[in-house]
Amino acid sequence: MAPTNDGSAKKVMNKGAWTEEEDKKLSQYIEIHGAKRWTAVAVKAGLNRCGKSCRLRWLNYLRPDIKRGNISDAEEDLILRLHKLLGNRWSLIAGRLPGRTDNEIKNYWNSHLSKKINHKEKALEVTTSKETMPEKLLDIVQGDIEDVKEIGNSKANFDAN
Repeated sequence: MAPTNDGSAKKVMNKGAWTEEEDKKLSQYIEIHGAKRWTAVAVKAGLNRCGKSCRLRWLNYLRPDIKRGNISDAEEDLILRLHKLLGNRWSLIAGRLPGRTDNEIKNYWNSHLSKKINHKEKALEVTTSKETMPEKLLDIVQGDIEDVKEIGNSKANFDAN
């Protein structure tokens, strides 16, 4: 790396996928020292990562209380209802789903649920428009019949005068 203004070389950080070895180092360090001061964690654990990367890895993947596996139907229903109520406030939604992270909920929403919702809305639009089309025609025809009756009544009134 090129030297910075003060003459010291900048340390290059690892980017990309985490290895099993890095996961073990991070988990062991946090088990002993706790999850605080993430920049110090990154350096003292011997990881060539930034503090933010370590924090996100721990919070979203390595914590022991994180639920792994598919999201159940009950959880999916709760996500749908909470999203309708709260919008895209993923951390508030995740707070009501024990063991699920806001990142996991957001990813599940964007990859599965939003598509499912859009598909249902389009299907509902199509069926609604098909159901209302005959009703509209019926309204038009009935309106025409009433217009004809009005013309007939006004003609009768005209002839009587």
